[in-house]
Amino acid sequence: MAQSAAPDPKNKPDETKQEVTTVETVVVTAERRSRPLQTSPISATVLSGDDLANKGITVVDQLMFVTPSATVNNFGQGIDFNIRGIGKGEHNSQTTTGVVTYRDGVATFPGYFTGEPYYDIATVEILRGPQGTFVGQNATGGAVFVTSNDPIIGGGHSGYVQGQLGNYNDFGLQGTLNIPLADTLAARVAFNTEDRDSFWNIDGPYTGSDARLRLRSARVGLNWQPNSALTVLFKTDYSHLDFGAYPADPVNGANDLFDVTANAELRAVDWLVRSVLHVDYRFANGLLLRSISGYQKGNTQYRTDLDGTRTGNNTFRDSVDERIYSQEFNLLSPNAGWMKWILGAYWQKDTLGFPPKEFVIGVPPGSPASEYVLDGTNPKETWAAFGKIGFDLTDRLELELGGRYTRSTTANDVNVVQYGLPLKQIQEAEYTDFSGKAALNFKLDSKQFLYAFAASGFRPGGLNVPVGLGIPPPFDEEKVTSYELGWKSIWLEGKVRTQLTAFHNDYKNFQVIVGYPTFPTFGFELNVPGTTKISGFEAQVQASLDDWKFDAGLGAMRSSLGRFYAVDPRGASVVPCDPSTGPASASCIALEGRDQTYAPDLTFNFGVQREFRVGDDIITPRFNYGYISEQWATLFQNESRGDRIESRRIVNAQIAWLHGKYLWTLYGTNLTDQHYVAAINSGLRFAGAPRQYGLRLAMSF
Repeated sequence: MAQSAAPDPKNKPDETKQEVTTVETVVVTAERRSRPLQTSPISATVLSGDDLANKGITVVDQLMFVTPSATVNNFGQGIDFNIRGIGKGEHNSQTTTGVVTYRDGVATFPGYFTGEPYYDIATVEILRGPQGTFVGQNATGGAVFVTSNDPIIGGGHSGYVQGQLGNYNDFGLQGTLNIPLADTLAARVAFNTEDRDSFWNIDGPYTGSDARLRLRSARVGLNWQPNSALTVLFKTDYSHLDFGAYPADPVNGANDLFDVTANAELRAVDWLVRSVLHVDYRFANGLLLRSISGYQKGNTQYRTDLDGTRTGNNTFRDSVDERIYSQEFNLLSPNAGWMKWILGAYWQKDTLGFPPKEFVIGVPPGSPASEYVLDGTNPKETWAAFGKIGFDLTDRLELELGGRYTRSTTANDVNVVQYGLPLKQIQEAEYTDFSGKAALNFKLDSKQFLYAFAASGFRPGGLNVPVGLGIPPPFDEEKVTSYELGWKSIWLEGKVRTQLTAFHNDYKNFQVIVGYPTFPTFGFELNVPGTTKISGFEAQVQASLDDWKFDAGLGAMRSSLGRFYAVDPRGASVVPCDPSTGPASASCIALEGRDQTYAPDLTFNFGVQREFRVGDDIITPRFNYGYISEQWATLFQNESRGDRIESRRIVNAQIAWLHGKYLWTLYGTNLTDQHYVAAINSGLRFAGAPRQYGLRLAMSF
């Protein structure tokens, strides 16, 4: 359920009549220092809580329709979130994500628990290109910073409540309350619930859920500012997300995506808790010391029909526990002066636990000879030190230099029973890297900003699970060198703002899953020997012309895989295939020059709204359109096996009526009811959400 752009009861009617004739200044905080987006050397889309409501964004999936060069392919228990063709396309716990999502400043779960709803949100910042050189976790593709609203000291008892009714018997309720506890202390409580019937018609003797939705989330925050130097901010989130099930059917099915069959147990439930503690202390000389501590814990359970039919008898079930501790320290110079810098240190420990007899692939289930069973732990740990310094060479030219040293470890202590064959793995691996960035920023004048940078990024390697051929070798770290040029402008006295970006990325040791080189029956993760190249162009515009507002984004991209040979693990083959030399054959496929997975050539989004004033009321219709061109789900690009994901054209619209402290919104998403494939995984296709419509009523106080 989208959060409301709730009306402010303190606005007087005369004040609400004042026309906004310029685009609001947007601030980027992702690098731990607030800076206007128009003078930041970074390609980004920044959305406020109001923007999320106006564009119909309630979960991470929908971000791809409002920002250039992004795709989100949701296969239920996880997502493939890719920016500029890089993110996470390999479905295992060992592959770290190339797009890191932060919640209130803390890097979140890298694979599971991606369905958290957006409610009571202050901003969402989508950063494109390699990140992590200066803060937080490494990211080779980009980063998303989701920041909830803080408790407001001096804000009194204020907040909003919102109800929602929609088709599929959708009912949602959310709200927030700011609570003053003392002159220097305030609390904020927020909640979100949603119940909805299933999108799917499921035929067959399945058990469990029909994929109806039951979501429950809550957040509590405390903000303490005993003096002008110290700020302590604490937040805790809890979510119980019962998605019911993740129905899917074979990739080449001729049936409608929402008419599926199954004969297995269906279940999809996540729960998680997250606590974040921010402590800022500003010294008398202007230095700022910051500490960001995080604790996260969750469990995800998934049961599904692995063949996606009512006749086959292949099943999958798992229950996975994950626990993350993290700590970051920053020391920031004052914002004033000709030199600005930041120093930092980062630590994170992420442990996944697979309980006994809870991770089972049955083909069919019921016999050790036909089941794959795994249990054990996969702990990963990261240490990093980073720094950045900026010099004002002139009043218009700035030089920025930064670097980061990272040490990452991963381990497997797992037991596998592979169709009757017992296997044991106790293995560790360590990866180190130094990444850097050099940027030149030039202000042509107060309204024109140019930047150019070269940067490197790093994604650690990991371990392969044994398949009966001894302990397999680890796969290596992935490295990227990125070059970017940007031009940001303000036109028509602040009424129009534009961003233009060109980029080129060279990836070495690109991580992919293919057939085991010496025995291709089994899947195996390794590195592409050659250099993978991804280049592109992006454009964004925002305009506020009297009562009209416009926004648009465009991303054009071309990717090319390096020299590489591999066997498609979906095909039967026992012939060895060397990744570097092949030789090429009917089963050993030469992949050089092929598109990267989840890297569409074109993305486009557009939004327009107009305000009509009727007395003291404001009526605002809005239209949004998002387009993502076709993309490949695997490097093998085999259309007969369903590897092509067709294009998506999503139309959303709403009409909002602001009447005093009440906001009525008639909304519709995916108005053309496009039935599109949201992801492909394990030979199954997963559907994106169909047309939804309804009415929301929000009241502020």
